[in-house]
Formats: sequence, structure tokens, C-alpha cells
Amino acid sequence: MKKALITLIIALLMSCSSTQLVESWKNPDIDTYEPYKVLVVGLTSDEGAREQFEEKLKYELELRGSEVVMSLDVLDHTPKTDKMTEAELNTLESQLIADGFDTILFTKIVGVEDKIKYRKNDKGFDETYRKFKEEYLMYQDIYFNTDYYEEYTIYKAETSMYCICPTKDRELIWKGYINITDPQSIEKTVNDYVRLAIVVLEEEQLINRIVIKKEETTEDIVN
Repeated sequence: MKKALITLIIALLMSCSSTQLVESWKNPDIDTYEPYKVLVVGLTSDEGAREQFEEKLKYELELRGSEVVMSLDVLDHTPKTDKMTEAELNTLESQLIADGFDTILFTKIVGVEDKIKYRKNDKGFDETYRKFKEEYLMYQDIYFNTDYYEEYTIYKAETSMYCICPTKDRELIWKGYINITDPQSIEKTVNDYVRLAIVVLEEEQLINRIVIKKEETTEDIVN
């Protein structure tokens, strides 16, 4: 029942979004999780997109009670070579633990795929072509119409939640794969992606939900 509800909610979100959840994995040994202090990392060479993404994710997690720091405020101030070594990452993680961090939320692009699809036909043909001439009439634009094909790009992104608790060794709590289809606006893409990731994490009980407190009335105080 729970999985069906998650699927329904995600489907409603994706109906008007550029993002789509492709796969989601949760550590079977963890039922619920409450991140206290989170480092959010958006790994991309586009500094503007990285800043928007980390700021949006920070905002949403803070609404749910977590203390959040962006990687822009940590990694960019950490002395390092062009590529961080394993020793440097171990030092960084030890420092994060010493500073009270217990969670890292790490997002990156793991693949890009170019797609081509037929443009939608507007002539009202039935989808079941019972005669050769019907199907030929439907698709003959392949020869004559240079706009018959529509190209688009899918960016395959991955978000992982890690526990960096002192007693555990970078334990993976959750991993989600999200496709971003033909993004046209950084702001819209960031909003769609973060909204989808947050909903999945909420439904998996890995972050708190927003609690709307009821305002006290005079009657409440008297009683």
C-alpha cells in the first residue's frame, strides 16, 4: 500500500515536470532516519547551477528541521589539489564529523543520452493501422518533412544519502536515479529535481516532513 502511494505521488509530480524518477534504493537495514546536520554537494562544473541547486536543497531541508551547509561553503575553502585524493577526503570527513555533521547528500550527473522521436501526428489517424495505405499515409512525412524528427537530451542524475556517523563507515542510506529531460531553464530544472527528491525522501521516511504548527487561540490558552 505504501509503495503504491509513493508511486502515485511521484507520478503526479512528474506529470508537469522535466524530471522523472527512474530507480530508487533504500538500505533495508534502515526504517527511518533523521538527518541532523547535512552537507549538500552538487557536483558540476557549472557554478551557477551548482549554487542554485545547493541553495534550493538547503532551503527545503531546513524547512524540515535539519541544519544544512552547502559544499560551496566547505569544499571551496578546503586546501586541495585539482583532484582530491583519498587521504584528503578522509581528512575532510573527519573534520565534518568533528563539526557535528552526520549526513552527506551527494548529487551528480552520471550520463547524457541524445534521443530522437517522431513528432506527434495531428491528422487523427487511428493507432491501429489495418491497411498498408493507412500506415504509409501516416509516415510518409519521413521523406518530405525535415521537421518530422524531434531531438532531445536526457541527463541522468544520481543522488545519494550517506551517513557519516563516527561508528559507521560512510554507510549508504539511499540512492535515487532521476532523468532530466531536455532542460530549458536551470531554475525550473533545479526546482523540479529538488521537489521530486524531497518527496521521495519524505515517503521513504529519511527526512522529516514539514510540521505546520497550529496557532494558539485565546480559547486554547484559557483551556
